[in-house]
Amino acid sequence: MENKSKTAAFRAADVLLILMMILPIVAGWVLKALFTPESEGIAIKGALIYLSVHAPIQDFVLTEAQVNSWLVMISVTGLCLYLTHGIRARVATKRQYIAEWIVEKAEGLIKENMDGYFDGFAPFIAAMLALSAFSSLLSLTGLFAPTSDLNVVAGWAILTFALITYYKMKCGPLVYCKSFGEPVGFLAPLNIISEFATPVSMAFRHYGNILSGSVISVLIAAGLQGLSSAVLGHLPGFIGEFPLFRIGIPAVLSIYFDVFSGLLQAYIFAMLTMLYVSGAFPADEYARRHSAKTAEK
Repeated sequence: MENKSKTAAFRAADVLLILMMILPIVAGWVLKALFTPESEGIAIKGALIYLSVHAPIQDFVLTEAQVNSWLVMISVTGLCLYLTHGIRARVATKRQYIAEWIVEKAEGLIKENMDGYFDGFAPFIAAMLALSAFSSLLSLTGLFAPTSDLNVVAGWAILTFALITYYKMKCGPLVYCKSFGEPVGFLAPLNIISEFATPVSMAFRHYGNILSGSVISVLIAAGLQGLSSAVLGHLPGFIGEFPLFRIGIPAVLSIYFDVFSGLLQAYIFAMLTMLYVSGAFPADEYARRHSAKTAEK
């Protein structure tokens, strides 16, 4: 009887975690249906504005991109909890194999692309990969992809820039400031510009590739609609309005623009984060100082 109650509780927890993955998407559909204005034909628009509050400096705006980002984070959290629910040391399940595979791949990326000092960086990179990938794939459900909004991706780039600066200053502000004068002092202005150009380039690269794919998909769909009308428009009844050329072709293009490109940009963003952070860390100087402190003690 006790085992049955444990099994029932385990299954109930699984159901709740599955709902945690699904319900945020449903909530996104509901919000989109409530706030989307009536329009005719195909239109290219930005994120919907759900809330706008007047503020002294700048109005506080809650957009579809911000809300969908939180919905993706909730769904990804539910997926992680579902994969790790009921993990045991000896009894392995299919979801446990998947969870272990994800952890191994994330740790493998860190070992291949970062210094040994960053062995604990795997959870951060895995979270960044998941958030970026699922945010781009959200367009497959008909919702606005948060990666199509520059503000969202810029926030990730600023976080990466903060990490780069933090690890550059591991050996103190003096070493950090001296790094701008390397290899020769007169290049300091260019090095300073390059420092601040890093988050800008990361943000615009990710945002531009995702947004351009969405725009191209919409333009092609509109063109195919016009082609269908030109070919079948002279026929009577519903046949003249049938979107013949929009069947199948947009779906095939979506495999590249929504799936492949979204996953590729997530991988590139994570790789750049690893390379920039690892490259910013003065490992030799840090090891020398650490050895000197150890010798003094």
